[in-house]
Amino acid sequence: MGLKAVRMRQADARRLWLRAQRLDDKAPFGAGAGAVEATIGHLGYVQIDTINVIERCHHHILWSRIPTYRKADLEVVQSCAKSAFEYWAHALAYIPTSDYRFFVPAMQAWRAKPHPSFAKIDPEAYAALLARIRDDGPLSLRDIDDEQLEEKQHPWASRKPSKRLLNYGFWVGDLTVSARTGMLKTYDLTGRHFGWTEPPRASTPDEFANYLLDRGLRTQGVVSLENATYGNAPAKAAVARLAADRVARGTLVPVEIEGLARASHWAEPRALDELRSLSPARRIHLLSPFDPLVIQRKRLAALFGHDHRFEAYVPADKRVLGYFALPVLADDRIVAAIDTKMDRKARALAIQKWTWLVPETKGLRSRIETALGRFEAFQKKA
Repeated sequence: MGLKAVRMRQADARRLWLRAQRLDDKAPFGAGAGAVEATIGHLGYVQIDTINVIERCHHHILWSRIPTYRKADLEVVQSCAKSAFEYWAHALAYIPTSDYRFFVPAMQAWRAKPHPSFAKIDPEAYAALLARIRDDGPLSLRDIDDEQLEEKQHPWASRKPSKRLLNYGFWVGDLTVSARTGMLKTYDLTGRHFGWTEPPRASTPDEFANYLLDRGLRTQGVVSLENATYGNAPAKAAVARLAADRVARGTLVPVEIEGLARASHWAEPRALDELRSLSPARRIHLLSPFDPLVIQRKRLAALFGHDHRFEAYVPADKRVLGYFALPVLADDRIVAAIDTKMDRKARALAIQKWTWLVPETKGLRSRIETALGRFEAFQKKA
């Protein structure tokens, strides 16, 4: 018999989410490369982005949970321990290598039905590229200087035809990013990089549904179908069936969050037990707009009352918060959005715009300014 629905205050849903995101503790994962591995393992993925007006978002997300974070620690995880790999979650991201098999079906789909941009892949040229990497070792686009350049098809494209070949190999799983320096990626044969004689077995649709639901519960505390399948809409039906089965078996509890009556939510019994002993969050975080707490904009708006706008691609005269505004989490509220930019020549953090979302107080501003000082120190170090 399934469990009766539990009514939950939004404040409690926020507490569970902050706990699940490990944003309510100073150093929840410790320090060093082990902390980076543990953070990626817990969150399930850490988004990668190219914008660098401040330190890129993957480093920012890790620093938010690892105060002593160093970029070299991520390099160890990716290139030495090889416990994280790059692939597409809802966006390009670092993903635990232990979860690789859940992404094999996507790689198989890319091979079976390539994106139109790969329609003109020359099989002989692709085979030659794989042979070159096999014989000469890992390769970056910068290492390839012996081909005829072509006209760009769009601003982010390369004039080197080999970029398309490398991208194709990445999407179908023949190649993996074995190292990254900024946005420069080095590719190796996937099997050689990980030491595999056979690739991991592809997950079944039911196994993928379990993966999504478990990841959502682990990283959000209380989830809806939309939350658990964010970026994976085709899996909704399977996840809904799985959730209903767990409710019937009593391993998942239906939750009604005040003010969100139209959305069905679930939580594990142990999360509800943990809620009784959770202390209120007492921390300030300057979050990346791509942080896992922020990226699901509808969820953030529903539980925190802040509809965050990412305005980097919005015309300057239409921006409200700024080019790259960071949501400011104070305890369990989003209290401001601060558009920052690192002046790398002056080694100083510039505040482009500060938007208060709650009434300003002297004490709150002081706490945020202290956090900005820590953030500037991170930018200098990074």
